[in-house]
Amino acid sequence: MKRTIILLAFVTFSSLAINAQTTLTERDQDFLNEAVQGSLMEVKLGELAQTNASSPAVKNLGQTMIADHTKMVTELNKLGADKKVTLSQSMGEKAQKNYARLAKKQGKDFDKAYTRCMIHDHKKDICKFKKEAKKGDDPAIKNWASGQLPALEQHKTMSEDACKMAKKS
Repeated sequence: MKRTIILLAFVTFSSLAINAQTTLTERDQDFLNEAVQGSLMEVKLGELAQTNASSPAVKNLGQTMIADHTKMVTELNKLGADKKVTLSQSMGEKAQKNYARLAKKQGKDFDKAYTRCMIHDHKKDICKFKKEAKKGDDPAIKNWASGQLPALEQHKTMSEDACKMAKKS
């Protein structure tokens, strides 16, 4: 009888320990949701750049955003599934307003507004990803965030270059 109780207690404790390993902290969950929503916005704005931009550099930036952030969304969804967390599959309210504002612009006006938006957004993303890479609780998410930093830095640089070109034309 004592062995059964001890065994049952061990199994229960082991089960709780396993569940604790797959449960994310609120901070890590928030990071994943913000990252997926941000990437979804980058994809949508990149698609908008394909139709509304006049500069080849801005169209190229948009295409890069579509490719890289679509990949990020896929990776984030896999991370979420691995951690048993369902991530949002839509842009946040602020991102939707940003999209609506940019959708009204065409040509050079779009080029300038879009590139400024990309610079601002990627500066914020880099800060968030660095913070998660350093202070996040889940090792897999920290590692993923750290691995994305070079691409985000490249996106910021591309955005700055495209912005300079848009101002010249």
